[in-house]
Amino acid sequence: MTCGSARFSSCSGVRTSSSCVATQGYSSGRTFSCSSACGPQPGRCCITAAPYRGISCYRGLASGFGSRSVCGGVRAGSSGRSFGYRSGGLCGLSAPSITTVSVNESLLVPLNLEMDPNAQGVKQKEKEQIKILNNKFAAFIDKVRFLEQQNKLLQTKWQFYQNRKCCDSNLEPLFSGYIETLRREAERVEADSGRLASELNHVQEVLEGYKKKYEEEVTLRTTAENEFVRIKQEVNGVYVRKGDLEANAHSLVEEISFLKSLYEEEIRVLQAHISDTSVIVKMDNSRELNMDSILAEIKAHYDDIASRSRAEAESWYRGKYEEIKATVVRHGETLRRTKEEINELNRMIQRLTTEINNAKSQNSKLEAAVSQAEQQGEVALTDARRKLAGLEEALQKAKQDMARLLREYQEVLSSKLGLDIEIATYRRLLEGEEQRLCDGISSVNICVSNSQGGVVCGDLSTTRTCTIKSRGVGICGSSYKKC
Repeated sequence: MTCGSARFSSCSGVRTSSSCVATQGYSSGRTFSCSSACGPQPGRCCITAAPYRGISCYRGLASGFGSRSVCGGVRAGSSGRSFGYRSGGLCGLSAPSITTVSVNESLLVPLNLEMDPNAQGVKQKEKEQIKILNNKFAAFIDKVRFLEQQNKLLQTKWQFYQNRKCCDSNLEPLFSGYIETLRREAERVEADSGRLASELNHVQEVLEGYKKKYEEEVTLRTTAENEFVRIKQEVNGVYVRKGDLEANAHSLVEEISFLKSLYEEEIRVLQAHISDTSVIVKMDNSRELNMDSILAEIKAHYDDIASRSRAEAESWYRGKYEEIKATVVRHGETLRRTKEEINELNRMIQRLTTEINNAKSQNSKLEAAVSQAEQQGEVALTDARRKLAGLEEALQKAKQDMARLLREYQEVLSSKLGLDIEIATYRRLLEGEEQRLCDGISSVNICVSNSQGGVVCGDLSTTRTCTIKSRGVGICGSSYKKC
């Protein structure tokens, strides 16, 4: 028995001599074959127990079945994987053997369809954006049409009022200016409609970039809002402190202005009082009171205080502004890094989701293929068992027919041997009588002839040979001799 990769084959042999010929079933696919053979030995009597010959095959990608009965070592084969089984008659009984089943690894490789899983979502978003832009463009067109209708209405009114005879009035320049204004508005709207049409094409071109930015902004909206609330609280505190400082500075400026006006008023009053009163006082004092220098010193002093306060306030506000600006830059950089990390995680999630979906689909396909293969295997095994039972039944019937024919043959052979013996006896009697007449009385020979034939009976595992003997006796004269 020869196997390609893995197969079942059944072989049974019957012999009437010392030699046994077993058929060989081989295949390279998933095939069931059954073969029975009988091998004779030259010079002996051979009766074949395989008068039936049939072939039945299922050819395909998965499995096939074949049955063949031959005489004399004929091979029955098919293509594909096969399973092998062998049972011998007179040659002996061998145990069933099941070899490994090989699987084509190329069937497990997934198809590379090169399809983008996000293509449908991107197309849907593009359709939504185009729909929004088309709605805006339709709104602009409706506005243009409405303004054109208004223009026509105004022109109709204008023609009506022009054709209408009435007293002269000064309203014509007013209406002319209004109409000219509306005409310019209509022309502007028409120009805007053309410009908007060109801008629509431009917007459609840059829509992809804005869409990506929009997705990023939507993803980071919550984080940005929280950061904005915190920064807003800090800015509110800064604005409160700034308002307090500005109020303080304003109050100081008002106080300085008040004191300045007060000092000027006091000086004016003192000067008036001095001009009204004429007193001559003679004092031995070389010092003189210089009010202008005193006022200048006071004014310089308060100007210095105001300038220092202003400089301190400006420096404080500037430092606070720089601090807030650095904080904003730092938080902006953190926000950008966070956006990049979130985008990377989203891409990783999408890729893993796509791989999981592909693995699930491939797993479902493999499970369906396995279940289908199991069903096909069950059907194939059932059909093979049915065919094997039919072949065994046909083989048994052929054996019975062979035994019956062999018995009939032995009976005919016995009759023929008896007739041959009688013919030989009569010939010898005639020859002896002639010889006796010629030479006188001689010895009579008695010959016993034996003939032997073999009959194959029983099933394949218990085949045995039964011997049938026949004997003929010839008498020649009064004495005999055994031949």
